[in-house]
Amino acid sequence: MKVLIIDDSRFFRVANERALTRAGYSVITAADGEDGLQLARAHKPDLVVLDMLLPKMTGPDVLRAMRKDSQTASIPVMVLTSLPQCNERKLLDEGATCYFQKAGLTLDKGSEKFVEAVERMLLKTSAAGA
Repeated sequence: MKVLIIDDSRFFRVANERALTRAGYSVITAADGEDGLQLARAHKPDLVVLDMLLPKMTGPDVLRAMRKDSQTASIPVMVLTSLPQCNERKLLDEGATCYFQKAGLTLDKGSEKFVEAVERMLLKTSAAGA
């Protein structure tokens, strides 16, 4: 399974990449929205983990562009953000598949929770597509 992480925070990008790699995933990363969208089109990952506050192209703009593009429209998107949870419904309505708050990523257990959320997401989307 291939996961694309789009996050401008080097800390979160590297920590999440390491956690997912240890869990057996192939991981691609991007530090801004434009690169992330290009990588999604080129690599067609099984899941995109998308930060909302990005340089060059915001997370919501990346999400909308992915949903309008036939190459990326069906790729599940996990929104990873520090925005308050009150934004969850709006993001889900705009095409996000699920929502994960960065506050849930603590140094000791955060990676474990994140990997579990990714695994649940991939199971749910593969079951829905079966």
